[in-house]
Amino acid sequence: MALNTDHIRVTHAGSLPRTPELLAANEAKEADGITEEFLGLLEASVVDIVQRQKDLGIDIPNDGEYGHTMSSSVDYGAWWNYSFARLGGLEPTDVDRWADTDVHRSSPGNIVLTTFTDRRDRVKFNEAYTDPSSGILAHRKSVKQPKIAGPLTYTGHDLVASDVANLKKGLAAAGLAEGFVAALSPGSCARIANDYYKTDEELVYACADAMREEYKEIIDAGLTVQLDDPSLAESWDQINPEPALEDYLKFIQLRVEATNWALRGLPPEQIRLHVCWGSWHGPHTTDIPFADIIGSVLQINAGAYSFEAANVRHEHEWRVWEETKLPEGKAIIPGVVSHATNVVEHPELVADRIGRFAKLVGRESVIASTDCGLGGRVHPQIALAKLEALGEGARIATRRLWP
Repeated sequence: MALNTDHIRVTHAGSLPRTPELLAANEAKEADGITEEFLGLLEASVVDIVQRQKDLGIDIPNDGEYGHTMSSSVDYGAWWNYSFARLGGLEPTDVDRWADTDVHRSSPGNIVLTTFTDRRDRVKFNEAYTDPSSGILAHRKSVKQPKIAGPLTYTGHDLVASDVANLKKGLAAAGLAEGFVAALSPGSCARIANDYYKTDEELVYACADAMREEYKEIIDAGLTVQLDDPSLAESWDQINPEPALEDYLKFIQLRVEATNWALRGLPPEQIRLHVCWGSWHGPHTTDIPFADIIGSVLQINAGAYSFEAANVRHEHEWRVWEETKLPEGKAIIPGVVSHATNVVEHPELVADRIGRFAKLVGRESVIASTDCGLGGRVHPQIALAKLEALGEGARIATRRLWP
């Protein structure tokens, strides 16, 4: 991605709230399939959300992930579920992602990933997670996870072409030059039940080969691809008991190398990587420190790196940039507004957060963002208020940094 020249540019991390009309249309699509009426509504909705982003001060918008297929009327989780409609080799199962335990193994240190049910944060705070009044599981609805039953192939060419066309139409209407489309990373794609590939390496590289086709279509259209990869950080909590750090780093190194394989020959300036710790509304006391994985993250051949930095479990980690040198010509996209609270950040606080990073890596290398996608995490009215605070905070930071 290009570096800043005269102001702090603003983006966000992906999912934005869908309108009630679009939610209803998505639900109807599960029964009726894709109709001309649906396609028309989708296009109009993307054009509208791009304009809204511009009005709120977003320099680098996306399509809100509106083209990503959902598994229910709640838009939370579409970042991952959408791949089920774009990959061949899958078969449906009765496994509920949130309720059932279905592990798959990896070779380094005999690592075993559990599902949401048995992850360490949930075990440690079981009373809170099982109490409906806590709100932790407020957005969890039954999601039937498929399994890999044959060779993975990419079948989503028409769908990603629609994503690209809708975003480009929205950018043109809003008079904006830059835009991004989110896509599932190989490591996160591989977190699915597997009855076909014999090793973890075969599985992850098969995901890399399949998803590469989506990355190429986005990049070839002149847009930026955002690789959504919570697997690099979140998988730590999904290993019970806690593994040795050395074994975990070997586990994610395979994912780093497979990601770079998927990105081979693609221009880093059109690639950004998003890392998060799963972003559900839980305590997160078993998250891995960013400092432990930042070396692995920076190995990925992206032009910019997006990460959580506003929520109260990770805000202090801005200090990792005191010891970590950002590679020349790269940018960071820190979250300076959180998805994990209904409190709308004050623009002055947003500006302070931006300033911390600018002081350490340079004003030209900081693009202000949200921690993670806002869609489904907070009420739509609050989500828009947070984006407004993000834009205003960036303007305040710009005045401070370009006096």
